[in-house]
Amino acid sequence: MSRERLQFQALIRMAGAGQLRPIVTKLRERLWSDATFYCLRRDLDLPFEPPAPKIPVTVRKATQEDARSLFALNLPGISPDEVLERVSRMSLFQSGIPTFYVGVTADNKPCYVQWLMAASENARLQEHFHGLFPLLAPDEALLEGAFTPESYRGLGIMGYATARIAEKARELGARYVLTFADANNIPSLKGGQRAGFVPYSIRRSAWRGFRLHVVFTPLPAGSRYPFEIEPASRPA
Repeated sequence: MSRERLQFQALIRMAGAGQLRPIVTKLRERLWSDATFYCLRRDLDLPFEPPAPKIPVTVRKATQEDARSLFALNLPGISPDEVLERVSRMSLFQSGIPTFYVGVTADNKPCYVQWLMAASENARLQEHFHGLFPLLAPDEALLEGAFTPESYRGLGIMGYATARIAEKARELGARYVLTFADANNIPSLKGGQRAGFVPYSIRRSAWRGFRLHVVFTPLPAGSRYPFEIEPASRPA
């Protein structure tokens, strides 16, 4: 399914659920916005054991039913921000780009979602994400689309599930796993740290009149997370 068709379907889903505010937010973002993200990398050759979450969580491949449950828009009390998150994940699910994983509770309820994608998917990744991610090398994989439903946040699920999903990149022939986190989203950055990732590069993106411009800047080896350094020393 084409990217344009997926985007149109996403707008229809939001409008049908009475969610007009997220539509306006997304249009404003595409008209004029700037964002800075850290690219985080994990070397799977380095042993790492993530801290356990507060509830038992296991990881498995997702199903159609998981997607319907995780990305529903008609649930009471979900915020406009969560609506946008659910719609973007459903769009990625409908794109067919593999592989969609979920973290599930002891009673098999999905509590976390993330995609693990191989270098063989480079062409589809570039099309779906408008060039937001670099081309993956043969020994690299990408983790994207992380989402924890609001009712499961604060339980330490993200770091643990991310670590376990990243380890499955070995099955794709990858040694390194990349993931991206907003430079201002400290919980996501700490989740990456708890999953064994370290800062690797900076991505600066800008939407101008519905056109996206992206620049990647490598970081020196041993670079620290922004919450570990003084504000004056952080990347601008």
